[in-house]
Amino acid sequence: MAELGNWLPEWFPNGVKKRDDKSATLTLLSLRVVWVRIVWSEKERWSHAIVQYQKQQKTLCGDVLITSAFVSYMGYFTRPYRVELLNNAWIPFLQSQEVSVPLTDGLDPILMLTDDATVAAWHNQCLPNDRMSTENAAILTTSERWPLIIDPQQQGIKWIRNRLGSELRVVQLGQEGYLDVIEQALASGETLLIENLPEKVDPVLEPLLGRNTIKRGRYIQIRGKDCEYNSNFQLIIHTKLANPHFPPELQAQTTLINFTVTPVGLEEQLLGQVVSRERPDLESLKMELTTQQNHFKIELKRLEDDLLNRLSAAHGNFLGDISLVEQLESTKTTACHIQCKVVEARENETKINEAREVYRPAAERASLLFFIINDLSKINLMYQFSLKTFNSVFNKAMERAEWDEDVRTRVRTLTEAITYSVFLYTSQGLFERDKLTFLSHTAFQILLKQGLIDAQEFDFLLRFPVEASKVSPVSFLSAQAWGAIKTVSTMEDFNGLDRDVESSPKRWRKIVESSCPEKERLPQDWKNKSSLQKLIILRALRPDRMTYTLRNFVEESMGTKYVEAARLEFVKLYEDSCPSTPVFFILSPGVDPLKDVEKLGLKLGFSIDQGTLHNVSLGQGQEEVAERVVKNASKLGHWVILQNVHLVARWLPSLDALLETAAVDSHPNYRVFITGEPAPSPEQHVIPRGILENAIKITNEPHTGMNASLHAALNNFSQDTLDMCSREQEFNSMFFSLCFFHACVMERRKFGPQGWNHYYPFSTGDLTISASVLYNYLEANTKSMQVPWEDLCYLFGEIMYGGHITDDWDRRLCKTYLQEFMHLKMFEGELFLCPGFLAPPFLDYSGYHSYIDEHLPSENPTLYGLHPNAELECLTVTSDNLLRTLLELQPQDSSRGEGAAPSMEEKVKSVIEDILDKLPEEYNMAEIMSKTTKRSPYILVCFQECERMNLLLAEIRKSLNELDLGLKGELTISSRMETLQSALFTDSVPDSWARLAYPTTNTLAQWFNDLMCSCRELDSWTQDLVLPAVVWLSGLFNPQSFLTAVLQSIARKNQWPLDKMTLIVDVTKKTKDDFGHPPREGAYIHGLFVEGARWDTQTGVLSEAVLRDLTPAMPVLYVRAVPAEEQELKSTYECPVYRTKQRGPTYVWTLHLRTKQPPAKWIVAGVALLLSV
Repeated sequence: MAELGNWLPEWFPNGVKKRDDKSATLTLLSLRVVWVRIVWSEKERWSHAIVQYQKQQKTLCGDVLITSAFVSYMGYFTRPYRVELLNNAWIPFLQSQEVSVPLTDGLDPILMLTDDATVAAWHNQCLPNDRMSTENAAILTTSERWPLIIDPQQQGIKWIRNRLGSELRVVQLGQEGYLDVIEQALASGETLLIENLPEKVDPVLEPLLGRNTIKRGRYIQIRGKDCEYNSNFQLIIHTKLANPHFPPELQAQTTLINFTVTPVGLEEQLLGQVVSRERPDLESLKMELTTQQNHFKIELKRLEDDLLNRLSAAHGNFLGDISLVEQLESTKTTACHIQCKVVEARENETKINEAREVYRPAAERASLLFFIINDLSKINLMYQFSLKTFNSVFNKAMERAEWDEDVRTRVRTLTEAITYSVFLYTSQGLFERDKLTFLSHTAFQILLKQGLIDAQEFDFLLRFPVEASKVSPVSFLSAQAWGAIKTVSTMEDFNGLDRDVESSPKRWRKIVESSCPEKERLPQDWKNKSSLQKLIILRALRPDRMTYTLRNFVEESMGTKYVEAARLEFVKLYEDSCPSTPVFFILSPGVDPLKDVEKLGLKLGFSIDQGTLHNVSLGQGQEEVAERVVKNASKLGHWVILQNVHLVARWLPSLDALLETAAVDSHPNYRVFITGEPAPSPEQHVIPRGILENAIKITNEPHTGMNASLHAALNNFSQDTLDMCSREQEFNSMFFSLCFFHACVMERRKFGPQGWNHYYPFSTGDLTISASVLYNYLEANTKSMQVPWEDLCYLFGEIMYGGHITDDWDRRLCKTYLQEFMHLKMFEGELFLCPGFLAPPFLDYSGYHSYIDEHLPSENPTLYGLHPNAELECLTVTSDNLLRTLLELQPQDSSRGEGAAPSMEEKVKSVIEDILDKLPEEYNMAEIMSKTTKRSPYILVCFQECERMNLLLAEIRKSLNELDLGLKGELTISSRMETLQSALFTDSVPDSWARLAYPTTNTLAQWFNDLMCSCRELDSWTQDLVLPAVVWLSGLFNPQSFLTAVLQSIARKNQWPLDKMTLIVDVTKKTKDDFGHPPREGAYIHGLFVEGARWDTQTGVLSEAVLRDLTPAMPVLYVRAVPAEEQELKSTYECPVYRTKQRGPTYVWTLHLRTKQPPAKWIVAGVALLLSV
């Protein structure tokens, strides 16, 4: 008050003191008192603000620098990387300078870019209420460059549309007249949104994206003409691509903003949906409070801004301004009222949040499930799911969940209902081979989230870094299985496993030799291990049973209904469809999915006859027809079937847009059913993401197995077929053999390369045409009563079925099958089509079906002439592929808790360091070549191998160093580096290395180990350039060149013509270590394995394989060359040699191996020699 006394002379001018008007004086005095009261009440807040402003004067430059960098560079990063960059990179860097840059403590760039009121308004406009979305919005609204938003789930675009409303012009590249729309927006200064930008941008937009203005910034050239440029024009670019690779110039011209939904953000949104359904009172109160608080913030900001404007605009003695004082008083009262309301609202919000938290487990599970199904496109690009359709499934699951009064029980029921509904919805659109992958991935992710399994053990199960072992101390385990046991034993919880297996072989043998080892109890204390630990042990002992073991694991952790889930009826699936949700049938050979559509259509009054069902088979020229039909059907409420959409790749983007527009204001009965085949490789995938995301996807696959396939083959015919030939008995017997042959070649494909070197599209058309040929030939030979066996076998094996076959070894197999099945013995009742299945006698059509059911043995590889090991190999490959896919599906973030497996970046850095440490130096070719003047075939092979090795070593070193710099941030990560990083993380051999090496099916660790062995072999060979005592054929880049060198050296020595010579092989009884020097002519080779049989060292012939020994090693082979006429071919099997188990394109050579059995046995058994297993 003392200070107030000092102010009074200033406040009361002389003119006023002298006035007699007491009322005016009192009024003025009362105004001044109000001023004092208001100013005094705000003293603390304003004093604090002044201190803050003084601090800001020092930190403003540093804060602006950080915020500018935030806007310029942060947009594309995920939340963890943003935090890492800001707190652990940028801020420490500025503070560590010689002259430290002052910064505000706990600097928040969002507060520099915007204020609470604006953020509150954004949230009211449907911006997701998580930190990442708020940051994105702040960047988008303040960026000087055009924003390019990555928005796969369409959440960013929804906010932009709500925020700008009618002020926004929307256009898609390629739509009719899109350039005119751009020109109009450019001239009128509107905000333009370009939707669904592809990776390749139309060059016509370059000047616009780069803001290449001309004529003093008044024009931009588009399509070669000057278009007026209004400075108010704003451009926003949007893409639905989840991980686009835009060209560098586009990234420089725009500000990339990552609007991809985050787990935390989605969880909050879904929690809101759960609570609004379960406790609508609670959620509406929460929404009301949020909106109220947002309005409070906006109102406070408006009042303060208005007051400051009035104060700054006031002139002279404003202390007597009654309206200003009244407004100040009103503002102060309103502010106090709002502050009280805000405190009250916060208290209420805390209580509401506590009540809402009870429902979080359901939202958390749903968020996790969305990201699980979102990743399925990594398995097959047909598996695309949108957030919109997921929300629909999520809401229907909550509707159908069983009610319970107890809230916690209700939440558990909700969580289970959501999980099962998502599982059913997703699995109906997956191929059988991928369903267990999806189930296993879901089970493991749920258990990891709940902390019920150890992340490091899970990582070990998926990677399974096995160190190869040369021998096994126990007879019932292969060397490879023993190597796996030794590796598992190095883990803390598995210490002593190897010793236990050695000391108690009987107990462990029982498990290894069991037909269902997953159901056996582990011996001793190992039976007390967790389910995950048992999975690890079983992967080591019986990798072929991992699919069954995983199925049991899922059943144990999630419930029986998940593994025994029956397919949903088409009627139920139809109920989930609507005009904007088409049904997409993913086609499989031999299945007609449209029968269900036509059947349901008849029931509901939709048929082609009535003109309410339209079936368009797409192909050349049918696009306009389809477009017309879809538009009419949407108005009239008809059904449309669009078949084989994969055949019209160029029209598909137009179809995507057509389906979207046709669904708007359409008749409620309007439906679209689409069929399309999946592409054989990701590069050939053509079906737009939009169509797949919005559609209900359904797969329909035929039953597998010889029984189902043989019945299916017969189902293509009828009793009339059997009655049409005058030579009934011969025709019927040969016809059945033909059907059996067809089933055999079809089903053999499931055994992979051991079945056929390549996958061939055999079809029922081949069978029906062959049956017609059989009929015609028998009828043509009625007079002579002869059966033209050779002609028929040639037609079937070389033309009908052989027309598909591109590989000579597969052609040999096809011919061998026909020679075995098309035989005179069938008429005598002595022909066995497979072990235990005699060719049937003369029967009628239904009799053949009955004969199959009664006499065909149960499904096993011997039905096809294969050894039981073929099934074990097939199951092992399936299991390995499943676990490898699970590894690729794992979240690759670096923000996981303690005890978690290493992040992708940590793992990759470790692999880079390890490989670079071990990588040998390149060979000095000049020095090696100077060691001798001789240029014999063997020496030339050695030089070539060293040169190839140098190329590979240089590429490995260069690519790893580049990636290392990229991970450090010193180089831009390119798509090539990204591919390399992904390969290193998943323990796969990078394509860029494999191209310079040789085909392999090994993991990166095994491949690199082999590479080091190859280097040691070359080191030894280059010492004196003398041929090694035994050559490791598998370690050579080009084994063909070495085998050719054997031919050349002997041909030169004996002066024999090279083209009249051939290689012969003698299989020794010795191992590599038994040889001290090379032979006088030819060479000793090792490193070969036999698949489909084994080599009997005692008798020196091919013999039946031993069960579970899939690829036994061959002894050392002595290879030499002789004139072709001297080669002994009697009692030999012409055996192909391949690089890997993939066979086919990895063919190396042909060697003749001695056999006592007919060669046909080994041909149908798929016996081959392999250089790598």
